[in-house]
Amino acid sequence: MHLTIILVAPARAENVGAAARAMKTMGFTELRIVDSTAHLEPAARRVAHGSGEILDNATLYHKLADALHDINFTVATTARSRAKFHYYATPEELLPILREKSVWMPRAALVFGREDCGLTNDELALADILTGVPMVADYPSLNLGQAVMVYCYQLAALMQQPVKKIVVSDDAQLQALRLRLMALLSTLGVADDAKLVDWLQQRLGLLQQRDTAMLHRLVHDVEKFIAK
Repeated sequence: MHLTIILVAPARAENVGAAARAMKTMGFTELRIVDSTAHLEPAARRVAHGSGEILDNATLYHKLADALHDINFTVATTARSRAKFHYYATPEELLPILREKSVWMPRAALVFGREDCGLTNDELALADILTGVPMVADYPSLNLGQAVMVYCYQLAALMQQPVKKIVVSDDAQLQALRLRLMALLSTLGVADDAKLVDWLQQRLGLLQQRDTAMLHRLVHDVEKFIAK
């Protein structure tokens, strides 16, 4: 699986440099940056220390949705209260999830938010699954460079896996299922049930390939029944 690191609106050049250094150390190569040019500042290259090519090759986007245009599975990091988003994985739990996804999805992305306020709810809603680092309650924060290192270290094993042949028809199954289910909820007149929609959106990211295929069949049968 190819895993892309995405930084959303990083403010401090030093943090971007530290993130690039963490990526290089753990074998990650592709960096995408949303709404920031902090990586162009001299401080970023100074902290990157030998990882300048990651900064040089970073691609820029105006919005997170644009940066995800070719991504099959999106993981978003968050340290905020999860009252709305109940389903998330620790970095350790994320590894087997992504390992299973690598069998049927070629590209995944790990998204990090702003240093001061993280990702917005709208940005978190773009993710297939959320992840957070368990921390001691009286000091609940990591800086951006530290957070990237934690995840790159934990997920480095993915970079060592041999590239598997992906069945082309399979790699968009999850996105297609998400769209079909949202359309079905609209047809049933329950699309405004925020609790149901939030639960469904977050839970879908945990489905394995066989589960996704079976749910497609179920939705298909429901659609046929409704159309009669």
